[in-house]
Amino acid sequence: MATEIRVPTLGESVTEATVATWFKKPGDSVQVDEMLCELETDKVTVEVPSPAAGTLGEIVAKEGETVGVDALLATLNEGAAAKEAPKSEAKAESKADAPAKADPAPKGGSGGGQTVDVMVPTLGESVAEATVATWFKKAGDSVAQDEMLCELETDKVSVEVPAPASGVLQEILKNEGETVEAGGKLAVMTRGGEGQAHSVEEGAHETTQQDGGRGPVETGSGSGRDVEDAPSAKKLMAENNLSASDVTGTGRDGRIMKEDVQKALSSPKQADAPAPAQAPRAPVAAEDAAREERVKMTRLRQTIARRLKDAQNTAAMLTTYNEVDMTATMELRKEYKDLFEKKHGVKLGFMSFFTKACCHALKEVPEVNAEIDGTDVVYKNFVHMGVAVGTPNGLVVPVVRDADQMSFAAIEKKIAELGMRARDGKLSMAEMQGGTFTISNGGVYGSLMSSPILNPPQSGILGMHKIQERPMVVNGEIVIRPMMYLALSYDHRIVDGKGAVTFLVRVKEALEDPRRLLMDL
Repeated sequence: MATEIRVPTLGESVTEATVATWFKKPGDSVQVDEMLCELETDKVTVEVPSPAAGTLGEIVAKEGETVGVDALLATLNEGAAAKEAPKSEAKAESKADAPAKADPAPKGGSGGGQTVDVMVPTLGESVAEATVATWFKKAGDSVAQDEMLCELETDKVSVEVPAPASGVLQEILKNEGETVEAGGKLAVMTRGGEGQAHSVEEGAHETTQQDGGRGPVETGSGSGRDVEDAPSAKKLMAENNLSASDVTGTGRDGRIMKEDVQKALSSPKQADAPAPAQAPRAPVAAEDAAREERVKMTRLRQTIARRLKDAQNTAAMLTTYNEVDMTATMELRKEYKDLFEKKHGVKLGFMSFFTKACCHALKEVPEVNAEIDGTDVVYKNFVHMGVAVGTPNGLVVPVVRDADQMSFAAIEKKIAELGMRARDGKLSMAEMQGGTFTISNGGVYGSLMSSPILNPPQSGILGMHKIQERPMVVNGEIVIRPMMYLALSYDHRIVDGKGAVTFLVRVKEALEDPRRLLMDL
């Protein structure tokens, strides 16, 4: 049975890609999820895995060709690998491989003792390494298939590593605190029992792997570098007189991609220069030093620090303020909160009101929902609302996608779900990407006034604050009203002062008279 290999979804606003490298050739045997080829877009590199085990048939899109989303790349003959691989590969097998083949089935047993490698999973777009945060098991422990073995921490999310099979954790190769690369080996486990459905090659990744007939490729961390770099990267390096040692590869097995070369060209002296801009620490008295505690920053905290500083250095950031009388919104919420919770099963909070008000204002002032890409302004005809959430490990911003199309109940449910997943460290990369505008609620911590920092490449972020009763003049009389300060930080390169003020006034109007949201006023 033939299976079609097609171009996967390439990402937001990306419609085509270039076939960079085929790792296999027609007739090669492939396993499930083994990488067949790599596609390059103008933003990221996309690997195309095999959807099933079998034999690669015809390659339709050759290296260097441009393909669109869902275009046919190749065909795969399913089931052929298991039957044909032993015949075609038996002759090529060297004597050195014989022990690996005999390993899984020791004499006299019931087929137990097969060695299975525990590998670092794919860590996400543009993420090449992680830190081993916690091992839930120790060497010698029995584990069930899909039981969590350890947790890895990247600069964006935490990644859990499940057991690939049932068995015994034999050896832990990377301890807590060590850095590992995507595709690296974490541990070795032995699996017992009759159900050895995996191929013999499963435990034979220690030394080399076959790469599309081009010969063995080193997968260890040795100094030799036999990884084929992306063609576009090699061309760009040649044009700019760069060698592979001048560029840090972030692709599979350290493969250098086009964006890696572009990054090296934009900061050519970064590798040679010492860490910039940080002033040396002032001398500390010995008696004070004895009472200090030094803790290494987590990857998430390092990323937060870097991104916040990049936002200040890149954008022409400015903040405008206003205040909103929350009386009408609070009364509406009080009147309907019990009925709302009874019908929808979720509490009616303020975040849905603010999300709706922002979506309403963004339609009138679309530049606040846009971003700069080089010399272009990219306007978004949708609203993916980022909601800043404080967690024990730092601030993260999960995204409520298509918030402008959602009801109050749907917004409240999604925000509650994302908030819980954020605090548990269970957010995926996809849930934190693609936001077009952000809301940050410092009021939950008691903040009365602040200037939020942009979340690049977004051009706007709204800061909510504490609701506090203050004396206000209404119709010539002094009355007590629940007031909240609002702050809009925006990128002045794309948003003018008039647009920023208009946006904030529209949010204020919608919250002071929520009926305007129903009437689209």
